[in-house]
Amino acid sequence: MKTTVAAIDFGTSKIVTLVAENSGSQRCDITAAGVAKYDGYLDEGWNNPGQLDEAIRRSISDAEEQAGSKIREIFVGVPGAFTQVYATKVTVALKGTDPRVTSADVRAAFDEAAVNLANVPGVVVHSSPAWFMVDSGKKTLEPVGMKGREMTAFISFVVGNRFFVDDVTNRMADLGIVVNGFYSTPSGEAMLYLTEQERDHTSVLIDMGYLNTEIIGVEGDAIIYHKVIERGGGDIAVALAEDLDISLSAAEDIKRKFVYGIETSGETYEVPGTDGQKGTTFTREQVKPVICKALDEICDQIKEAIDDDFGCLGSWSNVFLTGGGLSFNRGGKEYLAGKLGRPVQETPRRTTKLNSHSFSSTLGLMDLIIDSIEQQRQPASGAGGRIKDFFRSLLGG
Repeated sequence: MKTTVAAIDFGTSKIVTLVAENSGSQRCDITAAGVAKYDGYLDEGWNNPGQLDEAIRRSISDAEEQAGSKIREIFVGVPGAFTQVYATKVTVALKGTDPRVTSADVRAAFDEAAVNLANVPGVVVHSSPAWFMVDSGKKTLEPVGMKGREMTAFISFVVGNRFFVDDVTNRMADLGIVVNGFYSTPSGEAMLYLTEQERDHTSVLIDMGYLNTEIIGVEGDAIIYHKVIERGGGDIAVALAEDLDISLSAAEDIKRKFVYGIETSGETYEVPGTDGQKGTTFTREQVKPVICKALDEICDQIKEAIDDDFGCLGSWSNVFLTGGGLSFNRGGKEYLAGKLGRPVQETPRRTTKLNSHSFSSTLGLMDLIIDSIEQQRQPASGAGGRIKDFFRSLLGG
């Protein structure tokens, strides 16, 4: 049976509406993508609330036109800036004469962990385990059937900001669209782009966007650390515009063309003139100090977040970079690696459509939604089923 799913992702510079079809022959076929530029958000909320309704309408309308159908229901991704991550450990006693972990024990662990969030404001939009451990054994994501006296679980909850949930729900209602559920955009992105092996070793995904940078620490199938730095690729362009006294659009053009770490003699950047005035030419020597200083400040904050705040990376851990703020620049990830003092990898291409780094969050969101829908339709069949199938039926919405 074919199912059509619509989802909307709020980035810091654009709103993306995706329409995808899920069928027996193809898990997720993207049939439409509507993109609308807007002023984004910072920690305080929307930068231009009055502009938001029109941007949402344009994004959805564009997707509807491509899909050839009206969107009546939609899933919404909650951006990292509007979420908080809470990771908690709980222990459940195993019962019976021959005690073994059952799916009921796993559910009990989730229920007990949820009690720790009783006084946390907001809406839980995602819950998942980093690991389970029976007695003092090895960490695992599939404890069902294991024998022991007790099971310890490290479970993560992503809690969405109530303002965002209520505001977007109301704005969609004004457009005649029902919100089917809210999902954690960073969770979807991390699960799509980091392999199980990388997550088992604990990894970090850095998503540098236009107005902010997210540092996402992942273990198992859970985000165990998340921080949003209110600096991104746009700040580099702003620094250029101010220092060189040029327009922001001209500065963004220079920023996109800049190559990190490769010195080219005589390299120049042309800024066309306006109103009949002569254009201006800037040399690499003029541009490089401004760009590198702005990026260095962001790199310093990323390094502090990873090394000091998170501090859970080992020798087997990997760091990945995505987002449109730096990934498009040649030498960008290598420059970041040098500042962090550890290798940085580019996230792999997971799809043939919209495979640009600027769509990583949107594709991760849709993948999480499709995954959750599939698991809710076919939950694990008890102790014989994979525990991953079981707990995914608890996610999202």
